[in-house]
Amino acid sequence: MAVTGESASASTDLDRGVQDVLASAGIRVTVTGTRRLTAGASRETYLIDLLDADGTVGRAVLRRDPPGRGDPARMHAEAVCLRAVSESGVRVPRVWCSGDDSPGIDAPFLIVEHVSGETLPRKLQHGPALAAVRPNLAAEFGRILARVHRTPLAGMEILDDTPALEALESTFRNLGLPNPTVELGLRWLRATPVPARPMTLVHGDFRVGNLIVDADGVQAVLDWELSHLGNPVEDLGWLCVPAWRFGGGQPVGGLGTRETLLDGYESEAGWRPSDDELRWWEIFGTLKWLVLSIFQSQRHLSGEEHSLELAAIGRRVCEFEYDLLESLGMLVDVPLPESESDSAASESPYRGPTLTEILALVSEAITDARPLLDGDLQQQYQLRIAANLLRIAEREVLAGSTAATALTDALHSVGCESEHQLAQRVQSGELDWSAAGTQRAVSSTVLLRLRVSNPGRIRYRTTS
Repeated sequence: MAVTGESASASTDLDRGVQDVLASAGIRVTVTGTRRLTAGASRETYLIDLLDADGTVGRAVLRRDPPGRGDPARMHAEAVCLRAVSESGVRVPRVWCSGDDSPGIDAPFLIVEHVSGETLPRKLQHGPALAAVRPNLAAEFGRILARVHRTPLAGMEILDDTPALEALESTFRNLGLPNPTVELGLRWLRATPVPARPMTLVHGDFRVGNLIVDADGVQAVLDWELSHLGNPVEDLGWLCVPAWRFGGGQPVGGLGTRETLLDGYESEAGWRPSDDELRWWEIFGTLKWLVLSIFQSQRHLSGEEHSLELAAIGRRVCEFEYDLLESLGMLVDVPLPESESDSAASESPYRGPTLTEILALVSEAITDARPLLDGDLQQQYQLRIAANLLRIAEREVLAGSTAATALTDALHSVGCESEHQLAQRVQSGELDWSAAGTQRAVSSTVLLRLRVSNPGRIRYRTTS
């Protein structure tokens, strides 16, 4: 890929860094180019073009932590998992080399072979080339997860084994950002326990988008950075989370039914989770993605990392709150008031980024954009995010102060002056989380934001 100026210098340094670490691993090739892919908000992923001494063209994939925010232990754990699951019959990219740091790469990294196939959800759901294999994918996902879960745990002591719900609540509390919807989810999960299962390796992010598929089926399972030890049904529930359906009508990645998924799992594992277990872990996964989205957006909003993509996630949090309430059967359709209230709003109805910051971020993205180059996927991706943020800003302006009125009315309906207070009262039990009035108030806070951030999502309904 042709690049100019500072980008050319950065690319050359990265090319040399990759070439040097491959040579140190006994792989002598010439790196002819690197191209950053759009995948991943927590790690950077690059496609590496290679040329060996015989003139054979090849490819590899570099995954690295953003420079300055490296986590060597987690990167090492991912390499360990890739090698271990390969021995259990799980198709994964072969690890070429990994390390804590290297000149030119400047962060913990992992270089693996490139595996051909499709990862884009819309192509998996609708692409004609995958029509024949598509009906079989949900069952195949189940069989693959069964192989992941039977992987021997020797050498896996480096992985976290904190109980899943305890770890999730700890992550949320450490954010210090009270959220009424999260509190409803936590209360429901604790009030509806499911059986413990023998501890296994858990992929942690097994979903559409992290699977390479071709006409013969799944060719590789990617992105093992969230792997840990825990209940195997967690992976099955995560695969069914609404966010990973990408608009598809079926619960398993928009591709198949829960029953088909469990059929595949049972055929390989020899046992079958109950429907109630799967639902519990699906709701857990929906809550987990909500908390992770809040965490990701805060990396930008706190000033830790300036990122258009992370900022945009802040305006998408309400989508995942909506998914959770709908999955729990707690979503109450609350129309916006037709006129403004006389009472002043105690807080802004919208979470960050603010309207002013949206405009600044979009202006920056447009100013920094080079002329679009063929294959410059990262730049195109950033501009799509910028365009979507502009549409959100337009809807916010058109909505005027109606949302502030709706927020005030919702909070006052349960005797609260702020969402912070609403969240605290649900957490403490002062407000009954199962009461219709509480659920209506929380639904109002979510819907008023979703009508600005993504009104089309309100028409989306999950499929059982």
